[in-house]
Amino acid sequence: MSTHVIHAEWIGKHIRIITATNPTAKIEGIVVDETRNTIVVETTKGLKRVQKHGSVFEINGEEITGDDVLATPEERIKLKVD
Repeated sequence: MSTHVIHAEWIGKHIRIITATNPTAKIEGIVVDETRNTIVVETTKGLKRVQKHGSVFEINGEEITGDDVLATPEERIKLKVD
């Protein structure tokens, strides 16, 4: 997992949801908002809110486990990554 992606701003970045607790949430698009527990993605079918918990997604070619980034964007940039 890249610390650069973990600590970077995600809004405006392309994201692909690889796995999610909701199987219909396997989508891709542009991140338009992020909260502690969710990411809002603009897709061709409108805005979709995806839970971070239980999800795996890809940003800039880096795979990220949602459980590792359960934090607000402001807190996420301070996370220590192993």
